[in-house]
Amino acid sequence: MIGTVVDDVDVAAYTVPTDAPEGDGTITWSSTTIVVVRIRAGDTVGTGWTYGPVACASVVRDMLADIVLGRDPLDVGAAHEAMVRAVRNAGRPGAIGYAISAVDVALWDLKARLLEVALHRLLGAVRTDVPIYGSGGFTTYDAPQLRTQLSRWVFEQAIPRVKIKVGESWGSNPDRDLERIDQTRRIIGDGTELYVDANGGYTRKQAIRMIRAADDFDVRWFEEPVSSDDLDGLREVRDAISADVAAGEYGYDLYYFRRMCAAGAVDCLQVDASRCGGITEWLRAAAVAASFGLDVSGHCGPHLHAHAAAAIPNLRHLEWFHDHVRIESMFFDGTLNPLGGTVSPDPDAPGHGLTLRTSDIDRYLIR
Repeated sequence: MIGTVVDDVDVAAYTVPTDAPEGDGTITWSSTTIVVVRIRAGDTVGTGWTYGPVACASVVRDMLADIVLGRDPLDVGAAHEAMVRAVRNAGRPGAIGYAISAVDVALWDLKARLLEVALHRLLGAVRTDVPIYGSGGFTTYDAPQLRTQLSRWVFEQAIPRVKIKVGESWGSNPDRDLERIDQTRRIIGDGTELYVDANGGYTRKQAIRMIRAADDFDVRWFEEPVSSDDLDGLREVRDAISADVAAGEYGYDLYYFRRMCAAGAVDCLQVDASRCGGITEWLRAAAVAASFGLDVSGHCGPHLHAHAAAAIPNLRHLEWFHDHVRIESMFFDGTLNPLGGTVSPDPDAPGHGLTLRTSDIDRYLIR
């Protein structure tokens, strides 16, 4: 391994149609784009990915690949810092941060594979089982679709916590939101935790009124009741309700997460390794949350997060998000089993344990 360097950086974008129309409180969509980065050192390849626009692939090619090429693949921290410094004038939030994230994940996977160790063991595991919650319940679903999805999570896979989307059309249909919360509770019964996610669709007072109107349904988690940029609003809602308030999925550096924690805006900090700067920054953000006495929840991309989640003490859970679970199961061999409400990274498979199915996904390739 002495003298091994990064020989090649490859990136490709794939757009996958959803299996049904999907929507939340503020947007609807019919497809999802996954940008996959593969980094080679000798005969070993590490794979990372993000969910974002095709522009992420251009950022990897035009701004990041040359920074990583020729580096020692064991020095992930140095590569991460070099990428962050290189994008200063282009701006880190958004697609550029997503691109850095995909490269960082690929580098961590590569390092673990070179060392022939599972990634969570390399990071320093503190648990073998990682709790998850079923996530979907899109506002575009009708009652039968919602029932089918919830029933699979709760009764087939025994997942003890589930989340649905509310705040339909920027909070303009509160009666339907309450009807769907009612339906969800009736389907899942009293023994399953119920979460809701407004994706910033409500105003402050409306969010408080809505969750109080749902008191009988024992909602435990209220995600982005107002915009995640409105820290005062998040704190106002948090102070007024008993459900835990969560946000942070759009965070892109430690300063973002520190501001959110310091503002008292959340009970649980969400962090997304496919957006914030990869596993390197995800672990740092978890430490920031811990310094404020807060848990962390991994946002979406559960297979991307599983190993890092197993390596932090203040983890609450990962989001078993329908859209991303479906895509990751289509694109990779070695995906995890959510039965019982936890996933367990394979301690014997090197890296993150996933292998890209290059031949089966060509039909989705767009760049």
